[in-house]
Amino acid sequence: MVNVMRIAARNLWRYQRRTLLTSLLIALGILAVLLFEGVAGSFKNLMIGQITDSMLGHLQVHRAGYVASIENLPLNLNLEPTQLERLEELLRGMPQVEAWSARIKFGALFSNFSETTNVRLMGVDPQAEARTVPLLRGRVVHGGTEGPLLVPGRLLVPELLARAMKINVGDTVVLVATNQDGSVNGQTFVVGGILASATGPGGRDGYLHIADARTLLRMAEPEVSEVAIRLRSLDDVRAVQAALSAALDGVADPQGQAAFEVHPWEALSPFVTIARMIDLMNVFIQVMLIGIVLISIMNVMMMAVFERVREIGTIAAIGTQPLRILWLFVAEGLLLGLLGAAAGTVISLAALWALNLAKLTFAFGMQDKLVLAPTIAAGDVLFIGALAVATAVLASLQPALRAARMDPIQALHHV
Repeated sequence: MVNVMRIAARNLWRYQRRTLLTSLLIALGILAVLLFEGVAGSFKNLMIGQITDSMLGHLQVHRAGYVASIENLPLNLNLEPTQLERLEELLRGMPQVEAWSARIKFGALFSNFSETTNVRLMGVDPQAEARTVPLLRGRVVHGGTEGPLLVPGRLLVPELLARAMKINVGDTVVLVATNQDGSVNGQTFVVGGILASATGPGGRDGYLHIADARTLLRMAEPEVSEVAIRLRSLDDVRAVQAALSAALDGVADPQGQAAFEVHPWEALSPFVTIARMIDLMNVFIQVMLIGIVLISIMNVMMMAVFERVREIGTIAAIGTQPLRILWLFVAEGLLLGLLGAAAGTVISLAALWALNLAKLTFAFGMQDKLVLAPTIAAGDVLFIGALAVATAVLASLQPALRAARMDPIQALHHV
């Protein structure tokens, strides 16, 4: 095999320009794949980070049936105190969990004493919420930049409503909400901050202290609508979801049905479609790489066979076995693939390093200075390189078989 590789290397060296151009073509294909995966992966991770770290968390736990009717923000499907205690006990024992925040979500009428509209509100413990969604404070565009994120008696008002109703920090507003029993209660609040939407214009979600939410809704017990969970690593989402679901599977509500549902961020955000499209585009780019390598290697090897017909006939006439002839041409394809993969990997890593140095920025949602930091895992680099080499070997098989099956007499008479 060593002699076969040595002869294949000599044959490639005989046609230096062709070898160089073919290797560069493979390298360009690998460059396109690795650059796209690095840049698209960086955008995807930043997008997910903006969504999970500013409002959703990595996981959310609800009472069974809540998510199915989440648009109505039902108060009759809250987690009861005993259920919340059970859940928090489990979370404390999970090393993957970094923080969690219990929330009360409800709809209310929002008034500045001259205009009234509807608003979605989330009652939170400010310290727990800040640990669970650390980018929340960055969404406060006016007020609330110092001290606690929220204090009792103050609201974080969505920017959409603040603009439309000409509300400023320090203004007094009224919230009117209907509790689970159908009774109505109103309460005045002071605007403590104006809150930008995490995903762009149109957000109508405000925040208040969880104690105020319970008072406004006249809750007899400290119920919550959901528990948002932040993990130490986004890669642990599936494992923690499975572990929590298994641990909570035996907990039943008064009707004897499963009491909890555990949802990853993907099940709660429409932006998961964008993430899936990025993954799908990665597959398409890899298919393009396979096409580039197949066409270039097959073309080069076919030319090599046609140009060396008499040479093939000579080595066949002196007793070289067809299998050895086949391996000679497969070895050339293998070396071309290795050369192109090595060059493409080096160029790609250098390009990714340069992009990281450039610190390019882009906008997503209300954030306009997100820094693009493209990276790619070593496993992905090895996979793409191996894919290119394997494709090069496959592409060389057909020309190699053609060479191995040549009749020596006809080959020697070839002009």
